[in-house]
Amino acid sequence: MRYLHTMVRVQDLEESLDFYCNKLGLEEVRRHESEQGRFTLVFLAAPDDKTRAITERAPLLELTYNWDPENYQGGRNFGHLAYVVENIYETCQQLMDNGVTINRPPRDGNMAFVRSPDGISIELLQNGDALPAQEPWASMENTGSW
Repeated sequence: MRYLHTMVRVQDLEESLDFYCNKLGLEEVRRHESEQGRFTLVFLAAPDDKTRAITERAPLLELTYNWDPENYQGGRNFGHLAYVVENIYETCQQLMDNGVTINRPPRDGNMAFVRSPDGISIELLQNGDALPAQEPWASMENTGSW
């Protein structure tokens, strides 16, 4: 057995692609549209996983967009997606600069949480050892739920 992908349903495909690709940095590796099923599937990979995602079809994030409007609630009960990043502070700053709320700042130099436009909780983890505590992160309060 091997891990293939995680699927999340999205209400606005363009808004979600802007978040996951333009702000979080994931890259689209394939797309499937079903006229009969009235849905679009978009598969995304982290940049460092892109080659493996294309050749092995893993690990991927599948965004499922149903063409007919539906109201999805309870994104947090999904759990969360997790990505390792090279510098937790730089990643969080880049996200903030692009209008993303840091729900759980990386006070410990190791872990932060943000949310997608559909309420999916995303954990960002520092690659390797935690970075030394640094302001403004060390004293930044949580915002909302994560």
